[in-house]
Amino acid sequence: MTIRHVCRQDYGELAVLGRDSSEMLQRWLSARDSTLEAFEIYLKRFEQPTHEGFVTCSRDTSAIIGGVNINNIVRGTIRSGTLGYSAYASTTGRGYMTEGLGLVMHLAFGKLELHGLEANIQPENTPSLSLVKRLGFRRKGYSADLQFINRAWRDHERWAITVEMARVEPAQQTS
Repeated sequence: MTIRHVCRQDYGELAVLGRDSSEMLQRWLSARDSTLEAFEIYLKRFEQPTHEGFVTCSRDTSAIIGGVNINNIVRGTIRSGTLGYSAYASTTGRGYMTEGLGLVMHLAFGKLELHGLEANIQPENTPSLSLVKRLGFRRKGYSADLQFINRAWRDHERWAITVEMARVEPAQQTS
């Protein structure tokens, strides 16, 4: 498994993965505009120092397996960010997100010099809750009506990890 920054050339592959995974993801994410223009707007946010966007890829084929964003990065005395991530239907259940998110965490706590990461997860999203538990996150609280998803405000559990708590392997980054 490797990680690299998401780029414009990923549009076609990500569009197919998103379309093929829409049924699996619809409970947790609002429907996304899958046009090239919308993808370019998505990429623009990663030009800011407050956002980093990655794809996780197969080491053997370079095929995209998942995506991880570090959003709302705060520097200074806090040095933290909020994670967003997505698996795809064709590759779930094989440990790829555990490995890929672990690689992004290693990068965040190393090269990016962050001290903490947070993930906000809907209470019914058992696979995502299991993922952060496996990686050593701790539940920090509950946020009622945190995010507007599929025409309703959804509750989320807040999970966090600091560099001292992390149990991650060295990153394999290609760009």
